[in-house]
Amino acid sequence: MSKRANGEGSIYQRSDGRWTAATYVLRRDGGRVRRQVYGRTRAEVSAKLRSMISKTENGVPLAVEAWTVSSYGARWLDDVARPRLRPATIASYTATLRRHIEPEIGTVQLRRLQPTQVRALLASKLESGLSARSVQIIHSTLRTILAEAVREELIERNVAALVRAPTLERLEAEPWSVDEASQFLATAVRHRLGALFTVGVAIGLRRGELLGLRWEDVDLASSLLRVQQTVQRLPGYGLVIGPPKSRRSRRTIPLPESSASALAEHQRRQTDERRSAGDRWQDSGLVFTSTIGTVVEPRNLSRLFEQLMVAAGVRRIRFHDLRHTCASLLLAQGVPPRVVMEVLGHSQLAITMDLYSHVMPTALREAADAIDRAFES
Repeated sequence: MSKRANGEGSIYQRSDGRWTAATYVLRRDGGRVRRQVYGRTRAEVSAKLRSMISKTENGVPLAVEAWTVSSYGARWLDDVARPRLRPATIASYTATLRRHIEPEIGTVQLRRLQPTQVRALLASKLESGLSARSVQIIHSTLRTILAEAVREELIERNVAALVRAPTLERLEAEPWSVDEASQFLATAVRHRLGALFTVGVAIGLRRGELLGLRWEDVDLASSLLRVQQTVQRLPGYGLVIGPPKSRRSRRTIPLPESSASALAEHQRRQTDERRSAGDRWQDSGLVFTSTIGTVVEPRNLSRLFEQLMVAAGVRRIRFHDLRHTCASLLLAQGVPPRVVMEVLGHSQLAITMDLYSHVMPTALREAADAIDRAFES
């Protein structure tokens, strides 16, 4: 027997006990079509019905056949992702959609998308030479978009979640040894941005964190440094100064004496540069700038790093491996992994342990030796 409360619209209980509701929703061409939703309780269905009515009144097309992967992806970017996510994440999602998902399955109707099509998309990207990590990002992006479509009941299942992403074989980072780092810094310190590399090796800041560092975030008297913002160049945005990568990335780090001294000397040098630049100086408040005070282009910093490695005659690594060098040296010196996690700003201890597990055998050996010494005494 069907049941309906006054003022609730077309809500009925079916013979199988489930509840259902129906209303007219918009198609993308402006027309309307009747659409039903289902739920275990009247309250659940009533909430879904109110949501559909509200979105229809606001001009959001909800007719299932109206959406393709491309059109829904664009709507998801604008209405769901953009208000909630950081510019860097939006830029990544946008690039993944435009370059990889839309050319392959963009015209497929959302409700007709099949696991086999998703599997074929991932396979073709691997065959084209994309790394397993890049294909994982494609899979994750599509899965996230379809999850929202499931929540809106535009589709019944998330077909991307039914497909396994390629397995990523993690390559161990190959950071510098103490001797290599010292050899590099002996050359880098002669450059006007030498302090940037000293700090990068000592406390493992990310490239964007180094470039976003402000003098107001550095307390030389107390030898403390606060990570409050980051600099990135993002497609469609240009140079962006924004918040750190995660909540834990926003952190306060004690500075080693060598780093504090390097920053103090750098501050004196910057004062001279400001005086020499005169009216051309642009006061950004940043610690590491161009010769006229502007933000350093991230790619230019990476090029400088390459040049300094050649000049120092050291093994070539990525700029990000300065961060790995810092972590490996700290762990090798017996610094607890949780402390290393806090210094690096990792969101979880598991990330630190996973990335630097190859350093841990030395620390475990030292722990075993410490137990022996304790019992011997």
